[in-house]
Amino acid sequence: MKYSLATLCAVLTAPAVTAFVVPRATTVITSLQATTIVPERVAPDAGYMPEWEDRPGLLPEEFMKSDMNKPDLSGMWECPLTRWNTENIDIVQAQKEAAKVPHCPLEIRASDADNQAGAAYFANNKEQIRSDLLKHGAIWLRGFDLMKSVSGFREMHEALGLDPCLDPLHSSGLRKFASERDALYEEVNKPSLRQHYIGLHCESTTKRTAAYAAFVCFQKATEGGGRFLVADGAAILAELDTKLLEKLYERQIRISVSNLDLPPALPGFVKEGFKSVVDAAVAPKFDMDLEMIYEADGKPGRLQAVETAESPINRHPVTGLPVWFNNAHNHARKLRDRRPCGVPEVGMTEVFYADTMEPLSLEDCQEIKRASEKHITALSMEPGDVLLVDNYRALHGRDVFQGDRFHAVSWFTWDSNPEWRGDEKRMVEKNGLNKAINKMMDWLPKDFESNQS
Repeated sequence: MKYSLATLCAVLTAPAVTAFVVPRATTVITSLQATTIVPERVAPDAGYMPEWEDRPGLLPEEFMKSDMNKPDLSGMWECPLTRWNTENIDIVQAQKEAAKVPHCPLEIRASDADNQAGAAYFANNKEQIRSDLLKHGAIWLRGFDLMKSVSGFREMHEALGLDPCLDPLHSSGLRKFASERDALYEEVNKPSLRQHYIGLHCESTTKRTAAYAAFVCFQKATEGGGRFLVADGAAILAELDTKLLEKLYERQIRISVSNLDLPPALPGFVKEGFKSVVDAAVAPKFDMDLEMIYEADGKPGRLQAVETAESPINRHPVTGLPVWFNNAHNHARKLRDRRPCGVPEVGMTEVFYADTMEPLSLEDCQEIKRASEKHITALSMEPGDVLLVDNYRALHGRDVFQGDRFHAVSWFTWDSNPEWRGDEKRMVEKNGLNKAINKMMDWLPKDFESNQS
């Protein structure tokens, strides 16, 4: 996810945060300078929505226990570099290939015998599960008792031979560790973001991408909502309008990850000096390839951190299958403005056509929305459920929720290809920024909403 540099900017500039309920109808926001009509906010659709089953879980003091007899994993691998293979893709042929994929996710439901076997079930079925993950893009492991705790979740992924790595944006502060010694991050459960809909995205930047992920539910939302979203990037590719795909593939896209609004009347040399400071002192700490650009979205005085150009389509590193591999559904401003959103203005993202740096048109955004949401499965994940994700194939997200919720995630590197994995071990110096930003995020009001004009 890519609105993390904004969080640091929020720390530096201490913006005011106003609390109000997500508007369900058109709202007019009046300022001294302008009157802006905020689009009606509508919760996105999902093509598939399984029923809840209300399976019980453990108490926090039980599910958070780590097995202290196991080794400390905190010195895990760095997230591997993104593998791009985007040259000479025939869009029409790519859509034909992508249309042949089976439904994502594959659902594997535990039997009594499976639960009695515990971690041995995963060890005995390792090859089949890993093969199915590559075939389907994601696997919903449903009704397993083993993964109701941190220790059992670790037993599961160790039995599958998955090798943990850092979050692609470990320093961002968006996620903190739930159990550092078990390489387990807390998911986006922050009270300040419970009313923020997280659109479909790969856990990826132009620079780094985790190979796999395992998302686990320890406690579903106590007062409702919080479905986990998953969709097949191949199915979306097959669904999208061919002319739009050809246009985006040819023009490429760039994504802004933060906004910092300065007084437009500041002298040019002052703004350039500020830009140089942010570019040299702040941006590198986020381990992303960023360019600091003024007023890319047309807002006077706005400094945006923008990623380098990337193709919206990529070939899967292992299978070679062309897939929709980008975060436009989550990051396009015209989509965020039309659904529940709890991110301050400093963290609002945008997607641009790379050749002109114009934001994606509303028409193009609506087609991305239609095709993406048709293939979303909104999972009713309950205690012990795990979603295994091939991060180059499936996109994921999260619906809004009420009450308290505890999901967690571990990221994994390439375990069978040392060259792809690289030789970087954990960069411990990233810890300070991660912890500082998390403290700030935890301090934010529980249900804030920004001025989203």
